[in-house]
Amino acid sequence: MIYDWAHFPGNAEHTVDTGRRAELDATDLPRYSDFILPAIRAVHVLGGSAKAKEIREHVLESVDNAEDLLTVTRPNRPDSSVLIERIDWGRSYAKLIGAVETPSRGLYLLTALGKELLSIPAAEAEQQVLEMDREYRRNRPARKNPSTTSPLTSSEDLTPVEDVDLEEDVVDAEWSDVLLGRLHRLTPVGFEEFVLFLLRRYGLELRRVGGSGDEGIDGIGTAPLSPVLSSRVAVQVKRYDPDGRPIGRDVVALFQRDAQAKGAERAILVTLGRFTEAARKAATMVTPTVDLIDGTRIAELVLEQEVGVRMAPKVDETWFDRFD
Repeated sequence: MIYDWAHFPGNAEHTVDTGRRAELDATDLPRYSDFILPAIRAVHVLGGSAKAKEIREHVLESVDNAEDLLTVTRPNRPDSSVLIERIDWGRSYAKLIGAVETPSRGLYLLTALGKELLSIPAAEAEQQVLEMDREYRRNRPARKNPSTTSPLTSSEDLTPVEDVDLEEDVVDAEWSDVLLGRLHRLTPVGFEEFVLFLLRRYGLELRRVGGSGDEGIDGIGTAPLSPVLSSRVAVQVKRYDPDGRPIGRDVVALFQRDAQAKGAERAILVTLGRFTEAARKAATMVTPTVDLIDGTRIAELVLEQEVGVRMAPKVDETWFDRFD
């Protein structure tokens, strides 16, 4: 992944609650292995299959004191939450031990082993998962480049995991975390302008509004439904911390009322963070319905439009071994 930071004119305003961060560090967080069984359980609760971000959000909701724990980062990756990293690795290891599988990229499916683990008492399942995790790492073939270590290599983990390959969706999470961190460093006004620019790339015709009397509306205009039909749309932008508290139902409901007051038939709420399940339900219960765009979706849209981020060719040298 290549980044073109010229597209993101930021500023030096990026406050960090250093007091709270000083109170917590990576040793206070659950280990990645503590999230393997919760990841398996999340896939089951979500209907037997789930996307990576759905698993992450479901597991995160069950973590006590998550808001504070999300502030913990590593010195060399200040925009990446250690808690999110470990949840993602727990999901990856759920796959590596065979409890879930990925029939397509980023989509996880519960396996027979996963169902078996969920059918036994929780304490017994947790013990079995830890044993399978140790067994997998014990028997894993050594990497050709042993000097390359995974982000999990640290003294606070159950045991150092120095030879683990990143799964594709974890790699994707790394570039998107960098992107969202960069967007979070934009000024609130700058982020609003970026979002309106991105939405215009998809054909929306928007006029930026703001200030007192605008009822929380940052943009108003039309969204094309067909070559001869459009819909009046209101846009609200919230530059929340990607790893902070998710947006709840009350924010969505208030935005719906504000959008309705502006005569909007549809609405779009954009944030770098996340939405609660209650917020997602509220978005479609009354009119105008609200399309919710979270940080993960922003990253997808940015990549699709190649705005500040572009895919670069990557050569898989081992593929050519078959011709040696």
